[in-house]
This record gives sequence, C-alpha cells and structure tokens, in this order.
Amino acid sequence: MDTRILGRTGRTVSAIGLGTWQLGADWGDVSEADATAVLDAAVQSGVTFFDTADVYGDGRSESIIGRYLADNPGVDLTVATKMGRREEQDPANFTLEKFREWTDRSRRNLGVETIDLVQLHCPPTPVFSSDAVHDALDTLVEEGAIANYGVSVETTEQALTAIARPGIASVQIILNAFRLKPLDAVLPAAIDAGVGIIARVPLASGLLSGKYTSDTTFAPNDHRSFNRGGEAFDVGETFSGVDFETGVAAAQDFAALIAAEPYISGYSTAQVALAWVAQLEGVSSVIPGARNVEQAQANAAAGEVPALSEGFTAGVREIYNRYFREAVHPRW
Repeated sequence: MDTRILGRTGRTVSAIGLGTWQLGADWGDVSEADATAVLDAAVQSGVTFFDTADVYGDGRSESIIGRYLADNPGVDLTVATKMGRREEQDPANFTLEKFREWTDRSRRNLGVETIDLVQLHCPPTPVFSSDAVHDALDTLVEEGAIANYGVSVETTEQALTAIARPGIASVQIILNAFRLKPLDAVLPAAIDAGVGIIARVPLASGLLSGKYTSDTTFAPNDHRSFNRGGEAFDVGETFSGVDFETGVAAAQDFAALIAAEPYISGYSTAQVALAWVAQLEGVSSVIPGARNVEQAQANAAAGEVPALSEGFTAGVREIYNRYFREAVHPRW
C-alpha cells in the first residue's frame, strides 16, 4: 500500500483509507460483527486511515471503531472524525463550549484521550472564515483533546478559504471521475500550502463501481433512496449530485475507457476509479466505504493499480465534460 503524509498532521497514512459512514447503518443495516470484520479486513489489507463522524449512526460508527481500537492496541491507525452536525446549522453554534461537548463525546466513543484529527463537518460557509472558530480549535489542540483539525467541505470555495488558514491540517472534499472541479484550484492550493486532501465519495455513491443499472433500487433507509433529491442533506453527497440515470450511462462509458487500456484490464471498474483519484498529485488519502470484507479488500487493492496514462485522464475529462460539467461544475 502506498503511503503519504496527511498534510500538516505530519502523520503517514495509506493512500486508500476507509470511510465508515456505512457502518453507522445509514446505507442500510450493517451488523456490528460485519462492521468489525470490515475494519479488520481493511487493516489486514494495508489501510491505516479511518474516517468517521459523530453523526454516523448517532455515534455508532465511532463506537465500533473505538471497540476495534481497544481490541487491537498494537495496530497503527490514524482515525479522523467530524463534528458540527449535531446542532442546527447556525454559525452561532460553532463555539468552544460546543466543540468541547462534541469532542468529549467522540473521545468517549472512540476510547481515546486525544483524537488524531477532528474535522468540521460541512459547516455553514461563514464558519470557515471565523477567527473565533479557528481560535477555539487551536484551544482544543492546546488542551490535548485533539491533535489536529481540518474541515470537510461541500464547495471548492469553502476549501480554498480553509486552505488559507494556518491551522488547517486537511481538507476533505468530494472528488471522483464525475466531480472534477477540485482539480482546477483546490489541489494546487493544497499542495502549495502543505494541506492534506482527503477525497470522499470517490465512487459517486457506487455509480463508479459499474454495477448499477437504471433499475437498481436501494433500501428505504439508504441515503441513495431518501436523499436522491437532497431531501435530508446536500444532494452532492448522494451520487455526487449527478442524476442517477445519467450517472449509470456515464459509468458504462467509464468502464469502456478501462477496457481500452490493456495494462489495467485485470482490475475492476471500482478499483480503477479509486486509483485514478489516489494517483492525483496532492491527494493524501481516498476514503471509499465498504459494507463487507470483500469490498474492503477490493478497495484496498486499488492501491496496486499501475500508473494511469495521460490518455486515460483525458478520457475521464471527456466523459465529465459530456455528461456532468454543465450541471455539476457551477454548483460545487
């Protein structure tokens, strides 16, 4: 597994990490035994970076990770969590008092004294430029509750605002073959500033697995059912904000692009999609989710995909321009 430095944290992490939203049962039911097996399979496959949040299953994801850490004290892992979605999304709620409350809860769930990395969880835009917010986060570092802090963002503008702040260690942003805008300015700015980039939703909620058809359905408690139009949270988090049927058609073209490259023909569509993001300069770690052991192992194996050609990247851009640029690029 290739490793990188996670921005200003100075920590070494695997190029392919593990996103654990699905372990909170927000993608349909996942038993704790199955969730623990996913964590173990990822670690055994070379993954050293877990990403979670305090609202994933109302703390269930954090707690499962915490029990895994307790049962495997010798495992070298970096665990990032997120905070800020437990309250109404009012900038006035982003205070030191609230930050202490939220991080104390996450520390209990994770069973740690100091959290490796805490990220503000897609907060309201004014929060990113608030001196008081950044001073409060610095205080948490000074108090030892957290070792580093970063942000998770919805838009490239939010990312650029965060990157300009000296205390920001990392920025988490949606980045995949169907969401290319971060390549324009965010990745170059992060490289210049030494800020880590964590790429989330790298498979566009599964579209880039190449396994879906226009007839595919999802469980009622899966966000790919209940948030397809942005009913519960930003629609960009579900299928990267792209129309599902359009995404299915584009995924077929993406699979055809892979088939035209003999040197990667032995890898799955999902593995190549993950590798394409992981191989971008400036990306610290890519965090696909996994609901079972096989998915966790297959995702980690994306780190073995050979370097993709410039021609392949040109093909990715052509698919994006044809299917998504007009609808997606101006929005996020």
